[in-house]
Amino acid sequence: MTIVTYPELKGIPLRSDFSVRVRNAGGEWHSLQVFEVNVDMHQVREASMASFDMEGIVDVEIDYHGGSIESAVIRPLSYNIPFEKSGSSLRFQLNRPRKLSIEINGERFNNLHLFANPLEHNAPRPEDANVLVVKPGIHRTEHLLRPLTTARAEGGPEPEVLYFLPGVHFIEETLLRIPSGKTVYIAGGAAVAGSMVCDRVENVVIRGRGMLYLADFHRFSAFRGVRILFSNNIEVEGITTVNPPHYSIYIGKSENIRISNFKSFSCKGWTDGIDMMSSSRIDIDDIFLRTSDDCIAIYGSRWDYYGDTRSVTVRNSTFWADVAHPLMIGTHGDHHNGGDTIEDIRFENIDILEHHEPQPNYQGAMTINAGDLNTVRDVTYDNIRVEHFELGRLFDIRVVWNKDYNPVPGNRIENIVFQNIEYSGQNANPSRIHGYNAERAVVGVTISNLRVNGETVADSQHPSLDINEFAQNITFK
Repeated sequence: MTIVTYPELKGIPLRSDFSVRVRNAGGEWHSLQVFEVNVDMHQVREASMASFDMEGIVDVEIDYHGGSIESAVIRPLSYNIPFEKSGSSLRFQLNRPRKLSIEINGERFNNLHLFANPLEHNAPRPEDANVLVVKPGIHRTEHLLRPLTTARAEGGPEPEVLYFLPGVHFIEETLLRIPSGKTVYIAGGAAVAGSMVCDRVENVVIRGRGMLYLADFHRFSAFRGVRILFSNNIEVEGITTVNPPHYSIYIGKSENIRISNFKSFSCKGWTDGIDMMSSSRIDIDDIFLRTSDDCIAIYGSRWDYYGDTRSVTVRNSTFWADVAHPLMIGTHGDHHNGGDTIEDIRFENIDILEHHEPQPNYQGAMTINAGDLNTVRDVTYDNIRVEHFELGRLFDIRVVWNKDYNPVPGNRIENIVFQNIEYSGQNANPSRIHGYNAERAVVGVTISNLRVNGETVADSQHPSLDINEFAQNITFK
């Protein structure tokens, strides 16, 4: 049994709503720092976030400083974590790493996000050979990379790892451009105010237990947390991105991308979680995103990135969309050249904690909106649990002409599978399956074991569904 906590991080705003302690069962308590994260662009509020690493059985004790605990909930509800409350304290056990929302007295916005990460394996150390240690302070991007250039010119070994020690690091140019074959390691207790950029590179790893902290730093002007552009074989693991002014991770015309144990928060417009354009072989596993736009968005061509998108898997993860869609596919494509194909997409073992979208055209916890002559096909949603949300739809499958984004309608949606889907809550408008017209249809949707508030949806006449005449071959099992 092991617990790893991180060195104290000074210079990042903290919250005093909660105190959090963890220990190996029956052992010595360790206090965690509780950081401030901003959530929900509808009305920006301050929530709390704490994290640690674990293996085995861990006791967690939380003190709530807003008064007595009248009620409490630990989400995702599917984890079924029992707890004891007494006065203003809450106590429970974890027997495996989890990403949790702890909500006291019904409060879903000034809540505590607790991330129990898995232990790190084979993490680089500052004393290892070929590790460039980055100490706390202000570091210009070219200063960080100069040891790489100097070593190459002198024929010496190149540092393979850029290592951020605990502390706050400002990158004055705001962009750290990572060369091929390198690892950027952001240690627990470190925060970097700047973006990580993988542009036309390969074999890069960005990992650690530290933060990309992008909120309210006047020195910071970069848009996104991690940019992966025209690149191959890139891995992002373990880090947390806090309040970027644009996407948390942005993938354009890249392939063989792996993202795991990633966490992110956002509270502004256009602050999607992970967006991908014209990319393939993307594996996303064990992440937590709370965003004020789409959590996951899968597109064809957009901006400088042209081509189809295929072979994307998103699994074992939790999504919280304070605005827009938790899971989104299809809006953008290359309408000048007949559209793109977006195919072979799989979502499995996912908890959706929130979906709040007042605009009917953008509702859908699970959404496929094929525009720009796109064809979307071979998409599976398997074992998806959707909790009560504020406003939206469970799913929205449409060939559309969204005139805000699409000069022309989409082409076709085909072979979509929903299996083992459960919604427990209110405020859901009917789920839509709509073709655009007879030539731009939705063809082949299989619905197996879909339950809404405990009731099985067994046919197309169920009041939770809205299916138009341009949707064909809708099958219920």
